[in-house]
Amino acid sequence: MSAPASDAGSRRGTAGALRRPGTVLAAVVLCVIAIAAFAAPLIAPHDPFDLASFDILDAELPPVWQEDGDPRFLLGTDAQGRDLFSAILYGARISLLIGILAVVIQAAIGISLGLLAGYFGGRADSIVTRLADIQLALSTLMMAIVAMALVRAGLGGEALSQFAVPLLVVVIGLAEWPIFARTARSAVLVEVTKDYVRAARAVGDSDWTILRRHILPNSLSPLIIVATTQVAGAIMAEAALSFLGLGMPVTKPSLGTLIRSGYDLIFAGSWWVTVLPGLVLIAVLISINVLGDGLRDWLDPRRKG
Repeated sequence: MSAPASDAGSRRGTAGALRRPGTVLAAVVLCVIAIAAFAAPLIAPHDPFDLASFDILDAELPPVWQEDGDPRFLLGTDAQGRDLFSAILYGARISLLIGILAVVIQAAIGISLGLLAGYFGGRADSIVTRLADIQLALSTLMMAIVAMALVRAGLGGEALSQFAVPLLVVVIGLAEWPIFARTARSAVLVEVTKDYVRAARAVGDSDWTILRRHILPNSLSPLIIVATTQVAGAIMAEAALSFLGLGMPVTKPSLGTLIRSGYDLIFAGSWWVTVLPGLVLIAVLISINVLGDGLRDWLDPRRKG
């Protein structure tokens, strides 16, 4: 007995995605960076958070393949004598963690409001749409400045350093939820006119049951694609805020903090302090975006075989 057309189309889409060298390479690069980052305590030869272990005499050592490189420091050191390889591993873990958790908040808020707006329409749709417009008018940078100022004034600079990760997660999550809300609303407006929704209403299913069991599962494809691209956007937002001094403190470096810490040294010849973390950040962002394109082609039936 032959396989259903949908299964055959899914297999063709998967096979097509696997035949794209760029998608496979992006997946491999992202997996390697993510595994190395989250296994940093096991892989990193030094603890970049232990200020007492830094030696100023080891400051600005070049990578090991350059002249005067030290075998103890594979990618060299920064201006404080911190091992750059260890700092990149821990920094990538912080950046990925902030990006993923921020998108979880974005999705939780945006999808919930988008489902309500698209399904019930009327006043609910108007309220959600206006809230999204207002939120989009407030940039992530503006929200970060206000949040950091309030925390610093209320709890002090030490508390700001201690709660930098959850604070950035909340700020970036609250700033970008309208993207999910608009996508979910558009998907619901399409799904709500289909026959299976009318059939569910005819058999007496409640609105919440229809939303949870029928509309949401059939609206996941565009939301998954948005989530992929939003992870890259959240990581970039964290890097930008940290570069401007509004994100992670120097004692707990992310990729953005590392790039900022070496910015003044790049013209003095210590290019590796900025360039190497920047290359890792670029590799992460490109890999996520390429995977997002491949995922879009796989989930969109119009692009299959």
